[in-house]
Amino acid sequence: MNFELFITRHIIGKGKGNISNPAIRIAIISIALGLAVMIIAISILTGFQKEIRDKVSGFAAHITITSYDFNKSLESIPVLINQPFYPHLDTIEGIRHIQIFATKGGIIKTEDQMEGVILKGVGMDYDWDILEEWLIEGRIPAIVDSVRSTEILISSSIADKLGFSLGDDVRMYFVTEGQKQPRGRKLQVVGIYNSGLEEFDTHYIYGDIRQIQRLNNWNDDMVSGFEVLLDDFDRVEEIGNELKSLIGYHLKSETVKQTQEQIFSWLELQDMNVFVIIVLMLVVSGFSMISALLILILEKTNMIGVLKALGTQDSSIYVIFFFNAAYIIGLGLLWGNIIGLGLCLLQSYYSLIPLPVESYYVSTVPIELPGIFILALNVGTFFFCTLMLIIPSVVISRITPVKAIRFK
Repeated sequence: MNFELFITRHIIGKGKGNISNPAIRIAIISIALGLAVMIIAISILTGFQKEIRDKVSGFAAHITITSYDFNKSLESIPVLINQPFYPHLDTIEGIRHIQIFATKGGIIKTEDQMEGVILKGVGMDYDWDILEEWLIEGRIPAIVDSVRSTEILISSSIADKLGFSLGDDVRMYFVTEGQKQPRGRKLQVVGIYNSGLEEFDTHYIYGDIRQIQRLNNWNDDMVSGFEVLLDDFDRVEEIGNELKSLIGYHLKSETVKQTQEQIFSWLELQDMNVFVIIVLMLVVSGFSMISALLILILEKTNMIGVLKALGTQDSSIYVIFFFNAAYIIGLGLLWGNIIGLGLCLLQSYYSLIPLPVESYYVSTVPIELPGIFILALNVGTFFFCTLMLIIPSVVISRITPVKAIRFK
């Protein structure tokens, strides 16, 4: 049997009743709780970022292709539908779908209220998947080729504020360039959605793109632009750069990170919070590890002296205490994973902790378990706690056999 492993098993097996036992338990608990907190923190952050990212992309798409002008108003310069990349943009791997859209600012007027909104017109090729997930009442507007649809989808924020419900008629007014009087449209509410993103919900209404084409006096082949949906959000900047060389000089492509820069900058700030939590947990776990090993070394000083007197090298003694440390760290990591992953799975499946949508954009604490990050946390915690063995190893090297054997 390996000598160092034999001594380690003897120390661990007869550890009950030793003065170092409470310190070892505290170290195991500290490592376990530290790892659990880190797993929960990074799972919540990853889930929160994914939820907000998907919601924003649901409104603004991953990449938007529009006319190359510096006008930021809702009255956009029209773009011809007949483009070499539409309707099949399959020359770039990772692009899932491309669709047309048009936007126009308008005012909803009721008997006692007025509200400024944005009518987003879409075509038959629009991907409704995200909005169907947010649908709380009714259905998606039916947009067909034969007739211009008057059906619209509104948010619960607009419906509650203006008192609309399914089947109600909505009177909207639009100002068109070159006309003195606003043009009115009578539209019908067929669906109500709620995304949780208040800044979008309070403004956007979805309807037929042909309504906007008619209001702007555009031909049927004119739109505000194209929206590009991707398979993988992490490639949005890479694919966005590839598109710039494909669409031509008269058009521009912007990623959702550019069009919604404020939201994504805010999301990136959350990374710092998790980084601080991870550093603090590692420091607490590391110092608990040092304390436990120092107490264990003081308790086993007599044994260390005897081993040195019998000719045992310092390196072998280091290995003995390394095995002890590995045992303590291993138990801490095991329980930390059980606690952290267990709580995350409970929240993921049962949504035990709710959140106010108005403040956090989500109704419950979101959870996303990134396997590679959780593995990195385990490896990093083990490495950092093992690195703390440097201090106990200095203590071991200074123990002399004569004084140690006399140590009681």
